[in-house]
Amino acid sequence: LAMGGNFTEPIFILLGITDTPWAQIPLFGLFLLIYIITLAGNVGLMLLVWVTPSLHTPMYFFLTHFSLADVCYSTVISPKMLTDLLFGNKTISFAGCVAQFHLFALFATAECHLLAAMAYDRHAAVCHPLRYAAAMSPRACWQLLAWSYLAASLSALAYTSCTFGGSFCGPRRIDHFFCDAGPVLRLACSDTRGSEAAIFALAAANGLGTGLLILLSYGLVLRAALGPRSAPGRAGAFRTCASHLGSVSVFYGSLFFMYLQPASRHGSRDKVASVFYTVLSPMLNPFIYGLRNTEVKAALGKCGRRVLNRC
Repeated sequence: LAMGGNFTEPIFILLGITDTPWAQIPLFGLFLLIYIITLAGNVGLMLLVWVTPSLHTPMYFFLTHFSLADVCYSTVISPKMLTDLLFGNKTISFAGCVAQFHLFALFATAECHLLAAMAYDRHAAVCHPLRYAAAMSPRACWQLLAWSYLAASLSALAYTSCTFGGSFCGPRRIDHFFCDAGPVLRLACSDTRGSEAAIFALAAANGLGTGLLILLSYGLVLRAALGPRSAPGRAGAFRTCASHLGSVSVFYGSLFFMYLQPASRHGSRDKVASVFYTVLSPMLNPFIYGLRNTEVKAALGKCGRRVLNRC
């Protein structure tokens, strides 16, 4: 956009979750509470793992990085959404929009690969306990983590290039509460079918690839837990995997709904689906992946008693 020989940065307007005035303050209170619980749960879980030597295992190594990704991509979305609800200033600069979407794509994609790494870890622990130490050595854990962020970084660059690579015209009103690919592409002046196809293919590769690995790993764990030669400890593995699969289903289901359907089918339900993986999932993950585990409960109790004794 040129004005008087100078170039001005485009400004977008986020329409938000709702345009109903009376609903904005209650929604602000609700989402603020969710965001506080998200930060407290995930940061608390990371600190607990770091200060507890008995939790320095591959499972909790991946869990701390998963919690870190939860904190990061929740923080990319929630503070802007909260200020929009409270103050009504829903504008966002072009650079801000690009940065928000890129960081969201980075950490959301990293979560998919970290979930796959966590599922593989559980499969190795339950199905191949004698080879577990070698399969999940510290070097192997760091390699899996590096791969997760490498794949996420390359994917995020591609997503961002496809979404913001064209020109924008008309009223720059994004019908969403954050800068997401679909609502942004609807504002483009040029033909976006190529960009939409590229985003669809990349989302399918990341989502379906990691999703199939997760289902295969947990499927083998459940088969071992229910088998005639299952050890007593595998009953706990069955309960753990069942809760993990429930969380994975919500996360992947809402992602697939958003990114693996034709652009013509997107509508008002997109905002509801987006709330699941941007707001609710990061809040619930510490409880599902952490506080349901007996090791975490024991470590939490020990830390609590230590604090009480010092007081």
